Amino acid sequence: VQLVESGGGLVQPGGSLRLSCAASGFTFSSYGMSWVRQAPGKGLEWVSGIYSDGSNTYYADSVKGRFTISRDNAKNTLYLQMNSLKPEDTAVYYCAADRGSGYGLGPFGYWGQGTQVTVSS
Repeated sequence: VQLVESGGGLVQPGGSLRLSCAASGFTFSSYGMSWVRQAPGKGLEWVSGIYSDGSNTYYADSVKGRFTISRDNAKNTLYLQMNSLKPEDTAVYYCAADRGSGYGLGPFGYWGQGTQVTVSS
């Protein structure tokens, strides 16, 4: 099982980034997925989740209206479009697969290695 995030980087406040998470080694379309982040010196914060079939999505209040989660089951890939980025969005972003419920919420069975997002002028 492998989850590989990409797309992180340095962006100015108000800018945008699109994160990707490439999945392999399991039946991606059967698992709900989430994005979880960890800011420097802080604990894990759940950001967004999506059903296995993409029919429902969830967002933390801190990112609602700015971030959009999506998935392409044909490509075994999860995405997070991040707009209107703020310095407080600076964190390592992880994608995570649920344990087969399909709803995209915890507990999570598989984790990626993370990608760094830094929002700074």
